[in-house]
Amino acid sequence: MNKKIRAFLLLFLLLLATAGFCFLGYRNASSIKLGLDLNGGVSITYRTVIDDPTAEQMSDTVYKLQLKAQGYSTEAQVYQEGSNRINIDIPGATDANEILAELGEPGTLQFSDNNGEVLLTGDDVKNATAGMVNRNGNTEYVIELVFNDEGAKKFADATAANVGNPLYIIYNYSIISAPTVQEAISGGQAQITGIGSYEEATRIASTIRIGALPVQLTELRSNVIGATLGQEAISTSLKAGAIGLALVMVFMIVVYLLPGLCASLALIMYVGLELVLLQAFEVTLTLPGIAGIILSIGMAVDANVIIFTRIKEELGAGNSVKQAVKAGYSKALSAILDGNITTLIAAAVLYLRGSGTVKGFATTLAIGIVLSLLTALLITRAFMWCFFAIFADEPKYYGIKKAAKVYDFIGYRKMAYIISAVIVLAGFAGMAVNKGSLGSLFNYDLDFQGGSSTNITFNEDLSMDEVDSKVIPVFVEVTGGDASTQASKVAGTNEVIIKTRTMTTEERTELYEKLVETFGVDEDKITTENISGAISLEMKQDAVWALVIAIICMLIYIWVRFKDLKFASASVIALAHDVLVTITFYAILRWAVGSSFIACVLTIVGYSINATIVIFDRIRENLHTMGSKADIKDCVNKAISETLTRSINTSLTTFITVLMLFIFGVSSIRDFTMPLMVGIISGAWSSVMIAGPLWYDLRTWSKALAAKKAAKPVSARIVKK
Repeated sequence: MNKKIRAFLLLFLLLLATAGFCFLGYRNASSIKLGLDLNGGVSITYRTVIDDPTAEQMSDTVYKLQLKAQGYSTEAQVYQEGSNRINIDIPGATDANEILAELGEPGTLQFSDNNGEVLLTGDDVKNATAGMVNRNGNTEYVIELVFNDEGAKKFADATAANVGNPLYIIYNYSIISAPTVQEAISGGQAQITGIGSYEEATRIASTIRIGALPVQLTELRSNVIGATLGQEAISTSLKAGAIGLALVMVFMIVVYLLPGLCASLALIMYVGLELVLLQAFEVTLTLPGIAGIILSIGMAVDANVIIFTRIKEELGAGNSVKQAVKAGYSKALSAILDGNITTLIAAAVLYLRGSGTVKGFATTLAIGIVLSLLTALLITRAFMWCFFAIFADEPKYYGIKKAAKVYDFIGYRKMAYIISAVIVLAGFAGMAVNKGSLGSLFNYDLDFQGGSSTNITFNEDLSMDEVDSKVIPVFVEVTGGDASTQASKVAGTNEVIIKTRTMTTEERTELYEKLVETFGVDEDKITTENISGAISLEMKQDAVWALVIAIICMLIYIWVRFKDLKFASASVIALAHDVLVTITFYAILRWAVGSSFIACVLTIVGYSINATIVIFDRIRENLHTMGSKADIKDCVNKAISETLTRSINTSLTTFITVLMLFIFGVSSIRDFTMPLMVGIISGAWSSVMIAGPLWYDLRTWSKALAAKKAAKPVSARIVKK
């Protein structure tokens, strides 16, 4: 079999695989778990048994229920309603009774000895998880218990006094487990062994978690709620995605010719694989999640852009197509791997340390990273080999790039520093103004600061599109243009739930009058309660800590990989710059800060680090090729100039996809895409104008400091004999 026949056969198989993955992804798209905004779910309201729980008790209970609810979906929302009620919204679920049976009625948890003495309570338990261990070649199912500081001391005393005896774990006066104490256990962690199955371990661990609540709860009501967004929101987002994908493909083909066509074909396979993996990993998809995936389409071409730019350079240097393609992939590999590995490290930390939206974002981010590497390094290259073997063995199909003109970026660095500093300082000034006028640094929406939830039973069954177009404007008018208004329906009824910022008594009265006048509803069928934010203080802390740890891990990786702490320091400062610039626009323009804010910041961090590493990789290469005596200023300027086309093109393809979402998307999507566009521009600016020059300054200052230290005279010492 000659080379052309093999190429035709491989091309056919690649096209068949692309079509197959797209078909599977599209055919089974209905099996993808959708969030509350897209598909609705089950809403359960609990009431405390005691009438006057403290704020601390309610806060702790909300947080622990959040951990429990995330067992059903990472996008589950838990928030306080009124003074003694807690609401749980679980997306994708359709049977309230089934969820209630699995969730159980949160009650009291106790650890007791043989004589019935209570040794510990649920307040002492921090977490409980099911797991599997391998002992002597056999798989055993276990439950890992973690206690808080006070609980650790109590548990140590309890186990020391009951070695050889059972320790009864009692939930709502029923024994759920009675493990025998083997030895005294200190340190705040323990393991229950001898569990019959993983399902049993999961059930017991779940019961322990939900029982470890400060107050006992009883079910007040449960129902199935519809999607918070109408069909129009979904269709327009998908339309925006299709247009964005088409524009990116056209851009790639026009700029990179045949390699651009290969990348476009690989991009189609990427979309199909993304859909298949979302189904396989049972990722709960929300509207910001769709935006994140569409954004990843723009980011997926980044590796291809790096490779194709290298190929053009090699052809410009006079190499053959075969040599250019081989060298292009070889020279681009380190930058691609370093950029994606750092982002993958961040995704892993965010998944392990984060919760809720952060965990869901980390999952889609990790899937996107792995797929982008696969399609760029294997699929695109396979397509290119096929076309090369069949007919495309001349440079005209690939384009030629002559030596890049070198610009003096170092010379403009002080001006760039000043511009960035002014923008960041303006953000702090905006926060101060907001603190005085809004009472908070940012315009927090319902997810962060809570608000009012109004239930209305209409005389007819309104569609979500009708709710969006007719009902929500009434609320917006009464609340003075509150942009964070959210709506959902109770399935099978005429009841609609509208959430807004906290309304005053006067505003509630005005609202009721307008609803009665406009829709003819019975005022007795309108109720309003204040609700807490769905993002608890603990979740905010989890997100911050996850981001901090992720950045530290990225810093360590870059430090080790580049063998220079200055590279790592400059990249982290550039990341901080991009986050602060985005926050500046949130503060000054008073964009609503909600759950999408967390996803937005994390997206910018993951996006920006890639662009910076590409430039640093070229600086490292130039240091090697130009020799140890090369002028550092020339080395940095040359590296930034050589990668400038890549920086512009990657930013442009990503910006195109996000811009389509902004143009065609609904208001909630626009709230997500506006800061992303700011982040993309800021990331391109910091990578080109800040990161490289900052590394240059750090290196210069370091050398100057070392030289000054070496030149310092050694003090004479008088030794007495």
